[in-house]
Amino acid sequence: QVQLVESGGGLVQAGGSLRLSCAVSGRTFSTYAMGWFRQTPGKESDFIAAITGSGARTTYADSVKGRFTISRDNAKNTLYLQMNSLKPEDTAVYSCAARRTPWSSPAPVDYDYWGQGTQVTVSS
Repeated sequence: QVQLVESGGGLVQAGGSLRLSCAVSGRTFSTYAMGWFRQTPGKESDFIAAITGSGARTTYADSVKGRFTISRDNAKNTLYLQMNSLKPEDTAVYSCAARRTPWSSPAPVDYDYWGQGTQVTVSS
């Protein structure tokens, strides 16, 4: 069973930065596409960013393009999300997800494993 554990969330002022990490168990990390999603109470999970298994290709939601950067270190089984120029509307629970294929997708339903999430709160 693959386990995902996020860290790095917290409270930050608008305009600030945070870096989220997602540690993934198992020896086949590079074969999984990875994604970041966020959710606010009463709403569906929103796609933020995704990255292919090799890390060669990334995709972003329009709302975070130019501000957020997804990356991965396959030697460390770790996924990252660097978030800059944070806005109050970025406040949400952020979760990482793994897909049992190297090809990424923006659809939450395409992912097989999920972390428990980490809270990010941006104050105005």
